Amino acid sequence: MALVLKPRKRIGLVAHDNKKQDLIEWARYNRRLLAMHDLVGTGTTGAMLQRELGLPVTCLQSGPLGGDLQVGAMIADGTIDFLVFFWDPLEPQAHDTDVKSLLRIAVVWNIPVACDRASADFMISSPLMTGSYERTIPDYTAHNDRELPPVEPAEDAKADAARQVEPADQGDQDDATDWTTLDTNLDSLP
Repeated sequence: MALVLKPRKRIGLVAHDNKKQDLIEWARYNRRLLAMHDLVGTGTTGAMLQRELGLPVTCLQSGPLGGDLQVGAMIADGTIDFLVFFWDPLEPQAHDTDVKSLLRIAVVWNIPVACDRASADFMISSPLMTGSYERTIPDYTAHNDRELPPVEPAEDAKADAARQVEPADQGDQDDATDWTTLDTNLDSLP
């Protein structure tokens, strides 16, 4: 299956804190080309790019607050065509699992990803960025249609089902709570 990308593409822009300045400098240099596309950025990165470029940027949540996941969902939905993700390989991130997931989902759905300035320069200057492009979408029909294994009930659930719980003896007032008296006593507290 293929998806024809039109000349105007939707570009996801993400950068870790130590790489934001690199992305901003790259975006300033490529402002004229970026202006021909729809831009989507994670929280802080998107706001900084919008301010610096004077171009509209759809701003999602900050990366650690779910923005990376939002970009990943847009990739899976087919609404992001190209990802520029200047990530910091030397600095551990609190949301490293989200970062790995974002890069994985981009590969799963076969979208171009630039993780550094040189790659981003090569990709944005390609004639494919300003023309139509037929992107092959992997066929995951076999994966989606696979037979799912049966789910065994948990041991606790089996034990609970096997036990018969007897209803409380309503005649035993020693164990019963008088909620009316309790509510009245609480209302009389200062």
